[in-house]
Amino acid sequence: MNTHEFAVCVDNRNYEVSLEVRKLYEVLFDADAEKHGQIRVIDESGDDYLYPATLFDRIALPDTVMNRVFYAHAN
Repeated sequence: MNTHEFAVCVDNRNYEVSLEVRKLYEVLFDADAEKHGQIRVIDESGDDYLYPATLFDRIALPDTVMNRVFYAHAN
């Protein structure tokens, strides 16, 4: 079972420098953020930040695709 999760940005209003619409972002689990309607993702800076969860749609990828996406960013 894969432990990585991804979301696609569907709206970057007010975050144009940090987020790209239609781009896939790795999600980092943050239970406290989720309680407040936020999501923690690794953004364009390469660091993880909190954003409103409404800016993203979480997506389910097959394990083989998820592994390829995750390890493509590791190079």
